[in-house]
Amino acid sequence: MTEVRAAPPVSRTALRICPLCEAGCGLEVGLSAADEVVRIRGDRNDVWSAGYLCPKGPALKHLHEDPDRLRAPVVRRDGRFVEVGWDEAFAAAGRLLGRVVAAYGRQALGVYLGNPNVHNLGGQLYVKPFVKALGTRNVFTASTVDQRPKEISSGLLFGAPLSVPVPDIDRTDHLVLLGANPVDSNGSLATAPDWPGRLEAIRARGGRVVVVDPRRTATAEMADEHVAIRPGADPFLLFALLNVLAAEGLVDPGPAGPYLSGLDDVLGLAAPFTPEAVEPVTGVPAGTIRRLARALAAAPTACVYGRIGTTTAEFGTITSWLVDVVNAATGNLDRPGGAMFARAAIGGANTRGAPRFGRGVRLGRHRSRVRGLPESLGELPVVCLAEEIDTPGEGQIRGLVTVAGNPVLSTPNSDRLDAALAGLDAYVAVDPYVNETTRHAHVILPVPSPLERGHYDVFLSQLAVRNVARYTPPVLPRDPGTPDEWEVLARLGLVAAGVEPDAADPALVDDEIVRLTAAAAVADESSPVRGRDADELIAGLGDRRGPERLLDLMLRTGPYGDGFGARPDGLTFDTLLAAPHGVDLGPLEPRLPDVLRTPSGMVELAPESLVADVARLRAALDDRQNGHGMVLIGRRQLRSNNSWMHNVSILVKGKPRCTLLVHPDDADRLGLVDGEPAEVTSRAGAVTIPVEVTKDIRPGVVSIPHGWGHDRPGARLGVAGRYAGVNSNVLAEDDRFDPLSGTAVLNGIPVTVRPGELPAGG
Repeated sequence: MTEVRAAPPVSRTALRICPLCEAGCGLEVGLSAADEVVRIRGDRNDVWSAGYLCPKGPALKHLHEDPDRLRAPVVRRDGRFVEVGWDEAFAAAGRLLGRVVAAYGRQALGVYLGNPNVHNLGGQLYVKPFVKALGTRNVFTASTVDQRPKEISSGLLFGAPLSVPVPDIDRTDHLVLLGANPVDSNGSLATAPDWPGRLEAIRARGGRVVVVDPRRTATAEMADEHVAIRPGADPFLLFALLNVLAAEGLVDPGPAGPYLSGLDDVLGLAAPFTPEAVEPVTGVPAGTIRRLARALAAAPTACVYGRIGTTTAEFGTITSWLVDVVNAATGNLDRPGGAMFARAAIGGANTRGAPRFGRGVRLGRHRSRVRGLPESLGELPVVCLAEEIDTPGEGQIRGLVTVAGNPVLSTPNSDRLDAALAGLDAYVAVDPYVNETTRHAHVILPVPSPLERGHYDVFLSQLAVRNVARYTPPVLPRDPGTPDEWEVLARLGLVAAGVEPDAADPALVDDEIVRLTAAAAVADESSPVRGRDADELIAGLGDRRGPERLLDLMLRTGPYGDGFGARPDGLTFDTLLAAPHGVDLGPLEPRLPDVLRTPSGMVELAPESLVADVARLRAALDDRQNGHGMVLIGRRQLRSNNSWMHNVSILVKGKPRCTLLVHPDDADRLGLVDGEPAEVTSRAGAVTIPVEVTKDIRPGVVSIPHGWGHDRPGARLGVAGRYAGVNSNVLAEDDRFDPLSGTAVLNGIPVTVRPGELPAGG
C-alpha cells in the first residue's frame, strides 16, 4: 500500500497572475520552508479576479514539477535527444541556422509563434525583436487559426488591430454571444475573470443573455435563450438583424453617430438578407430573427459579442465586421453597457501618437511563395506553412524556429505539416517540452516554468472589460545558470543574425529595445515625456534589466504614467510592486473619437475590402439553400487551453473528454452508438473517435475538441500519451480559409460520419 505523504506547512505566501488563459486571475501560492508549492488558491484581494479560480490555476504546481518538462537544452544526435549545456546549445542553433542562410538566404528561414507567447512577459516583449533578427518574411503564428479576422476588421474600422470593442458586461442590460463559450474558455478578446458570475449578475439586475451557437454550451446553459444556428451562418444572421433594424426604423447610432462613416452603405448591403431569405441558411426562424433585432434596439444598453466560433469560419472577417456594425447601428458602440474600448496602461496603439487620425492598417504587402496568399499584420496564413516547407524551389523554407507552439496539433491538414517538419535542414524550438511538433527539432531550448517568471499582461490588458494594471514577480528562483525566457530569445536572435555565440550577450538586445522605446516615447506628441532626452529617461530607470526595466519605461511613458516626474501620482513599476494585488484604473469610459487611428478620423464602417467580399456572401446565400450535409465544429473545455495542459493528470483524468458529440437523431440515422467508435472523414483526412450522443448539439452537426491527438511517436508527454484523444486538425483542410484574413476554417468542415472500429490494441 502506497503511503500518502502529508503536505508540509505553508511557510510563506507569494502572489502570481495565472498565465494559463486570458482571464489572468490572481493566485495565492503557499510554499513550504523548502520552497515546495503546497497549495494554490484564488487571491481574494486581487483587484481584478477577487478570488475567482478555475481548475487550471492549481495546475501551475504540476506544470512546474512535471518530470517531462525540460530543465536543460537538448540537441539531436544520431536520432535521439541528448542533454547539453546552454553554450553548446546556442552554438549548435547558430551553426544550423547559419548554414541555411549561407546556402539559401534569409528567406529560407521561417518562424512559427504559438499562443503561449501572449501569456508570458518575456514572449510579449522580446519576440518581435527576435523575429526581426531572423530577417525573414516567412512569419506564421497561431493568430490565423484564431482571432485574426477580428484584428483585421478592427484595424479597418478603428485604425489599430487591437482596438477591439469589448463587451461592457458589468453594465450591460442585454448581451448576445455568437460562437462564444466564455464559461469554459474564461473569455477571449474580452478579458475578464469569473464570466459565470458576471453572466449571473446581468440576469440578477434584470438583464438578458442570449447565446447563438450550434451547441448548447455551458454558457448557453446559463443564458435566457439559446439559438441553435448552423455553423458558419453568423454573418447571414447579422445582416438580417441589420435588415430588420433598417426596415423597421430602429437604427439609432446614439452618441457615436457623429463619428461613424458608411453606416447607410452597410444598411444598403443588408437589403437582400431578409429574415426569410436567411432562415434556410441559418436554421433560425424569421420570427426569431425579428425578435432578436427588436430586443437589441429596445434594450437600455446592449452588446453583441462574437468569438472563435465566428472567426474560424468561412466568412470570419465579415462576421467580425458585422458584429461592430450591429453595435453601432443600435447605439451601443462606445457607450457604457455596450461595446467599449479598453485604455491599457501600456502597449496600446490607440493611446500613442496623434489622437483620432492615423494611417490605419495595411494588408497584403507581400504574398506567400507557393499559393500567393497575402500577408496580414506582418504574418502569412498558417494554412500555407506546410507547402512552404515541402514544395521545392527558390525561397523554400529549409530552416524553422518555433517559439511556444505546437502547430502539428493546432494547424490545418496537420499530417502534411508533420511530414514536412521531418525534412527540414534546421529546426530550433524554444519550448519546455518534446511535444508532437518539437520532436522533429534539432535543438530545443527550454524556458523556465511560469512560477519562475515575473508576469504582466501586456496584450490582454488591451482587451480587458475593466482597466487594471498588475505585476507579480517570480514565485520561485530559477535554477543556477538557467536563463530567463527573454534571455533565451535575445541570445537566439543574436546567433541567428550571425553573432558568434560567445559574443551573443542578451544585454545588447535589452539595451537596444529600451533605447528604441525611449526614443519613440520622447518623439510621441501624446506622451508625457514629449521632447525629453531619451538617455536621461533611461538613466532614470536605475539598475534593473530585462522585462522589468522595459515595463517600467512603458508604464511611466503610458497614459497613466508618472512621465518621469511630470505626473507625480502616475504609475511606475515601483507603484505596482507596492500594490501586489494590482491597481484598479477604473471602468471602461467612452473614447471616441480620440481612440481612432484611421485616415479619415472616423469609424470607417464600410471599408472597401469588406464591402467587396459581400458579393461572396450573397453567392453563398443561394448555394447554401440547396442542402446541408454533416459539418464539424470544435469546442472549448474548461480544463484545457489548446494542447498546453494535457500532460497534467489532474486536468485530464476522469471521464474521456475527446469525444464526438452527435445529436440522437443523427446517431439513429447513421447507426452510431454512445461510447462506441465513429469514423469521421473530410477531404483532408480521417479519425476514429468515441461517440457521445447528446441533445446539446443541433442535428447535422458533430463536434470534436481542439488540441488533442497526443499519439505521435517520439513525443515525451507521458500523461498526455495516456489520454491521447484524436487531432481534429487532421480533418481541417488547408485550402479552406477566409480569404480576407487567411484564417483557417475550423468550424463548419464538411464531413462524413459512419460507425468505426477501434485501432488494433485499442
